[in-house]
Amino acid sequence: MTDPILVVGGGPVGLTVANLLAVRDVPVLLVERNATTSDEAKAISLDDESLRTYQSAGIEDDVLDVVVPGTGTRFYDRRGRALFHARGPAPYRLGFSFKNQFAQPELERVLLQALKDRPGVEVRFATELVGLHEQPDGVIAQLHSGEVAVSWVLGCDGGRSAVRELNGIGMTGTSHNDVWLVTDTIGDAHDERYGMHHGDPRRPTVIVPGRDGRCRYEFQLRPGEGSRGETPDFATIQRLLAPYRDIAPQQVERAVTYTFNAVIADRWREGRCLLLGDAAHMMPPFAGQGLNSGVRDAANVAWKLAEVWHGRAGEQLLDTYEAERRPHATAMVRFSERLGDIVMTTSTARAFLRDLAVRVMLRTGSGRRYLSQMRFRPQAAHTAGVVAATGHPRTGTLLPQPRVLVPPSLRPCLLDDVLGPGMALLGVDVPSWDSTLSWRARPIEVVLGDRLPRPSAGRLAIADCDGALESAVGDMRGHFVLVKPDRYIAAVFTPDQATQVAAMLSDYM
Repeated sequence: MTDPILVVGGGPVGLTVANLLAVRDVPVLLVERNATTSDEAKAISLDDESLRTYQSAGIEDDVLDVVVPGTGTRFYDRRGRALFHARGPAPYRLGFSFKNQFAQPELERVLLQALKDRPGVEVRFATELVGLHEQPDGVIAQLHSGEVAVSWVLGCDGGRSAVRELNGIGMTGTSHNDVWLVTDTIGDAHDERYGMHHGDPRRPTVIVPGRDGRCRYEFQLRPGEGSRGETPDFATIQRLLAPYRDIAPQQVERAVTYTFNAVIADRWREGRCLLLGDAAHMMPPFAGQGLNSGVRDAANVAWKLAEVWHGRAGEQLLDTYEAERRPHATAMVRFSERLGDIVMTTSTARAFLRDLAVRVMLRTGSGRRYLSQMRFRPQAAHTAGVVAATGHPRTGTLLPQPRVLVPPSLRPCLLDDVLGPGMALLGVDVPSWDSTLSWRARPIEVVLGDRLPRPSAGRLAIADCDGALESAVGDMRGHFVLVKPDRYIAAVFTPDQATQVAAMLSDYM
């Protein structure tokens, strides 16, 4: 193929997938109907998996310059008392802080600059998509400024996606009528590195401190206090903020009222068009996973589209995108709804029962771990798509990212920097590599225990740095682990299962 891939939408998801494609030497045309990147701080939290995705694009340092390495979320009961602090799984399990606050305008500027610095990329703002005409080997995209021939189209253009509407794709789910007021402030004294969910049924509130004195406040409004899309007056903002801070008009960066949706597109692919982010799914904000789900979409589809564009895989590989991502996105939409119903309830009785249940759980070790490690949050796992089920429970799960030792220097580095941009095949203390040497994946020998790595001809070797590698792959000792470019595990198998696994994945590799 020679025609570029058209990315419609210059928000964080569009900019992310464009960077991921460009780093894989795929030409990209990105169009955005607005004249510039957004000046509204919509999304506010990046998780560790999203930062890992930016690492794969080589821009993690630039992104880290605009985020606060956070420590999760603290939940408060109906009387304002701290219930528990949800810090997520083991610290730096994926190589980064579990939850990281940021301002969306700053993130978009970083992603846009990184994209502009890459070869083979064209960015057009103030450019609207108005038509799509699929051809046997591409798409004619009709822009308001003229037509352009492209190979594939990625709809990253939000809840009112033109790509989705032009393809006649509907969305299924529910719309919620609760009105929330969101205000971003400056000159704030909050210095916590965690978000705060206040479960007072009289006024459910979310507070998320940011960098340089910024802080976001979200308040659920009572009937008669405001309507969706209505610009709140300063007196209302001042009254709601009074329990937390004094505020002057010039310290309000943004204030909007909104309701939220919990909907999923009926299908995510129509021919050569694919949907990502809010164009494919929209969810309530309470789990902080709206943007992060979109970044997961980008990580999943970018490597597959690059394989197809370069002619290394057939188009059927792209059918695995929805198969792998829809189940988790759906679960996260439902989870966000339930979390809002419980944490942000306006029912006094329900708030009482919630607080009682949490305090009972905190009396046991398993209950404390369930809450503090956020085990209640749906975990992403690929049960269909590019996976070969051999009976091992780690198949389809996300591979952690510990620091490892790599010869000859033996300086610690993050695992993904060794895995490379394509498929990787880890041999975790396996007895033989003979049956896997022809696989199109980077072979890496994993040495566990306090031993030195000894690279062999044709493959790398890594060793445990601090025990985290043992924790990450110790349960797969004696197995090969095929890792996809988005770092999900495609297969876990013994040497005598290699031929079987290769046959199961032959349509995609």
